[in-house]
Parts: sequence; C-alpha cells; structure tokens
Amino acid sequence: MRAIRFPGIPALALCFAIGACTAEVEDEGKAPDVEVKGGEMPQVDVDPADVNVGTDTSTVVTPEVNVEPQKNP
Repeated sequence: MRAIRFPGIPALALCFAIGACTAEVEDEGKAPDVEVKGGEMPQVDVDPADVNVGTDTSTVVTPEVNVEPQKNP
C-alpha cells in the first residue's frame, strides 16, 4: 500500500466532486403551524453573593525610553 505524499490532492478531488453536484428544489415546503398558550415562569430563589467593589492604588515601574530622530544624509 502506497502512502499518499500530497494529502491535498484527494481533498481537492473531493471538493471538485462536491462542487459538480446540483440540487433543484421541487417543493419549497412550509413551516408548521404552532400554537402557544399561557405558561409560567419558573420560581427561582436567588441568594446574591456579597461583593465588595473598590479601588486600589499601586505603583507600576516602567522603563525609560529615549527616542532620537533619524538624521537624513
């Protein structure tokens, strides 16, 4: 059994085979009639968690960058 050296070739052949197919719709069909009556929302008991929101100050050390314009010759 030979190993396939170029796996893209079978994939390309498959794409051409799929692209050669055509389909014609004979009957467009119709969505079913649906009737919805009443209903209830589920009862949900929610205990929210304690969340503390605040701010904090911190110092971030950043490197110093010196940029000099390039001189034109």
